[in-house]
Amino acid sequence: MNSLLPTLLAMLAGYLVGSLSFAVIISRLMGLADPRSYGSKNPGATNVLRSGNRAAAVLTLAFDALKGYLPVLLTLIYGPRWGIGENAAAFVGLAAFAGHLWPLYFRFQGGKGVATAAGVLLALNPWLGLATLVSWVIVAAFFRYSSLASLVAAAFAPFYQALIWGAEPALLAIIVMSLLLVWRHEGNIRKLLAGTESRLGQKAQPVKPAHPAHRKGQSR
Repeated sequence: MNSLLPTLLAMLAGYLVGSLSFAVIISRLMGLADPRSYGSKNPGATNVLRSGNRAAAVLTLAFDALKGYLPVLLTLIYGPRWGIGENAAAFVGLAAFAGHLWPLYFRFQGGKGVATAAGVLLALNPWLGLATLVSWVIVAAFFRYSSLASLVAAAFAPFYQALIWGAEPALLAIIVMSLLLVWRHEGNIRKLLAGTESRLGQKAQPVKPAHPAHRKGQSR
């Protein structure tokens, strides 16, 4: 019980860090359109890439992964002195992941959490994170669909953990992250089945201005 409060505080800190929507922050700093206004309207690296600015997409990817990685790593390093066990670090990572999905600072309108989940896994177990990342890369390279690669990686991550490293308590946090990630891709799943999903690197269509007659009708 003595470790409960420190664990909850660590999870709160993880959530607050995860709530930093770097897709929006970096786009604003670089003078780009809000990623929630074009493409999939998802504040994530893949949608930022549709703006045509690769540097912004890479920075978004790196910082989104870092905000999942750092809370877990810091918990693993400094947690024991506060009675926070190694398994609790997985739930700190889950809290950071939840922050990305429902960011406090951005009206709880967040992204899908792929990069943040990858950062959490890499901090928890570098080999697990690497295996999951390789799965993503293979699927993305063959099919050119970021969403499909993310869904496959999310499905494989819990199985890698269970089959190779065993059903540790951290497995529960990994399963929850995977299920949430799949749920957040519900729209992408429908597009994949319909054959209308955008491929990696495909630029977003420019937003067409409303027809003058339509605007006139709206102003009545």
